Amino acid sequence: MTQPTLEFAFELRVDVAPDVHLGRGADEVLSFTPITGGTVSGPLLSGVVLPGGGDWAVTRSGTAELEARYLVRADDGAAIDVLNRGYFRATDEAAARMARGENLAEDDPGVYFRTAPVFQTDAPAHRWLAEHQFIGLARDEDGQVCVRVFVVR
Repeated sequence: MTQPTLEFAFELRVDVAPDVHLGRGADEVLSFTPITGGTVSGPLLSGVVLPGGGDWAVTRSGTAELEARYLVRADDGAAIDVLNRGYFRATDEAAARMARGENLAEDDPGVYFRTAPVFQTDAPAHRWLAEHQFIGLARDEDGQVCVRVFVVR
């Protein structure tokens, strides 16, 4: 059976504002994180993350189910819609380190932060984004959410 390969496409560095707690139930917390800007850089796409949009998170039993929606403006001016779903969880020790401001690597054994971004655009130069599957390896770094995006080949 053929194994898929991953090709690094770009890194999203997303600026965020403080979370807004929305609440829900005893073992479920709903929150919203506004997206205020950011950058996109890599061999296959460069540009900026536009202000607006945000990340909705439902946390159950220590795992956050994430759904972020925002726009990217490519260096050539094309607009690209991003829907990025994923999961985040951290051990108590890793969460404490993050709360102290420590940047943890994507492969830290105490953290699982993975996404599956989907892109939409009608820009001919970027149509490939809407025609491929992607995975993201994410981390929090210096107040930004950073996602290294790989295209599945």
